[in-house]
Amino acid sequence: MSMFETVTVDQIPADAAILDVREDDEFALGRAAGAQHIPLGQLPERIDDLDPDTDYYVICRTGGRSARAAEFLVGRGYSALNVAGGSDAWLEAGKPMEADGDAEPTVK
Repeated sequence: MSMFETVTVDQIPADAAILDVREDDEFALGRAAGAQHIPLGQLPERIDDLDPDTDYYVICRTGGRSARAAEFLVGRGYSALNVAGGSDAWLEAGKPMEADGDAEPTVK
């Protein structure tokens, strides 16, 4: 049994705090609009960048890295929910996305 909850992209409120834990190049190509970015490998040293009173919806590409990040955060007293299907599901659902520059947002 996991210590964190997993939700689908359709269960995420419009004003949710989304934490993207993918690598810099993945994040630049396309992400949930307004998402905060902390790559999974940097999460331990950047945990103080997060508000312990905020519910974070943690997203990666397909859900594996975000599950590890959510487990890490919940284990330290933060509220974190894993986003099932990750950015692939976000894009497929037609949710708002942005990318660096003028490129059309994509997930790779």
